[in-house]
Amino acid sequence: MQSILRKAGSSRSTALLRSQGMRPPVFGRPQLSRTLITKRYTVEHEAVEYDDATGLGLVCITDHAQSSLGDVVFVELPTLGTKVAQGDQIGAVESVKAASDIYAPVSGTIEAVNEALATQPALLNKSPEEQGWLCKIKLSEPSEMEKLLTEEAYKETWE
Repeated sequence: MQSILRKAGSSRSTALLRSQGMRPPVFGRPQLSRTLITKRYTVEHEAVEYDDATGLGLVCITDHAQSSLGDVVFVELPTLGTKVAQGDQIGAVESVKAASDIYAPVSGTIEAVNEALATQPALLNKSPEEQGWLCKIKLSEPSEMEKLLTEEAYKETWE
């Protein structure tokens, strides 16, 4: 095996590969980038999934919240570019049983909203934490994530 690697790395082999439009093999450790994704919860039943590589937090309501609401019939979403502070009202959800305000779990700027909810509000019932996401916030204070509840602590608030 070593002789094959030596031959592949020899200058003659390298020249032959380059003349054929090929690159010589490169050995060593690949460069890896790490992304940390943290999910936290509020006592008002919002969740935020923060990606430290992009600085974006994906905001949704929890599965527990959607089951308490019942069939969702309307979702009011925030406006793109709006600056919000942690705890600000950013929207509302109406169901056949009740209406509930949505609060910003973190401070930042609204970067995206889930336009599909305008025509398919039931996505909040089918997939509240994936397809039924509400908005994406570019966090201005990532340290606020530490003030939110872990999944275990969140479950203790309603169990």
